Amino acid sequence: MGKNKPTMDRDLPNILITGTPGTGKSHIAKKLSEALDMQWIDVSKYAIENGCIEESDDEYNCPVLDEDKLLDLMEPIMCQGGKIVDYHCNELFPERWFDIVFVLRTDNKILYDRLVARGYSGKKLEDNVSCEIMQVILQEAQESYHHEIVHELDSNTLDQADTSVERILLWFNNWLKDNKKNEDNK
Repeated sequence: MGKNKPTMDRDLPNILITGTPGTGKSHIAKKLSEALDMQWIDVSKYAIENGCIEESDDEYNCPVLDEDKLLDLMEPIMCQGGKIVDYHCNELFPERWFDIVFVLRTDNKILYDRLVARGYSGKKLEDNVSCEIMQVILQEAQESYHHEIVHELDSNTLDQADTSVERILLWFNNWLKDNKKNEDNK
């Protein structure tokens, strides 16, 4: 993927919330969806509900996406704008879909405890914590999207999550003002 800014023309922005499992993506996406009255797409659930699963990965105890089918189904929805997408993997999505990308980051000890509470163990637990330590999701986002739209947010506490929601709401309001101004100049 290139590093160009998004080019889709839409009335409402699309927001990607990404990060290692356990960083609080769904919590923040749900709060944003409620505050903005925008559609929240939890990609894992969306893929299952729409038959975009190829098989099951027994080692990680998770489904394997049929990425082509998923992207084909999501394309017309994303073109509409006004979507909040929540997924741990970000490089599979076309750059043009998103106006901003927020990568949630969590302290390794906190993340470890959250994942254990979810029932993660063994290789799945180790790989996800290592992924966070090595900043894999952040690096993928920085390589996949224009640097100006990728933002890192701390997600260790509920207070930090609330601050992140406030920050995203501020960005959203600025996006609306900027895009209305651009429309008025046409």
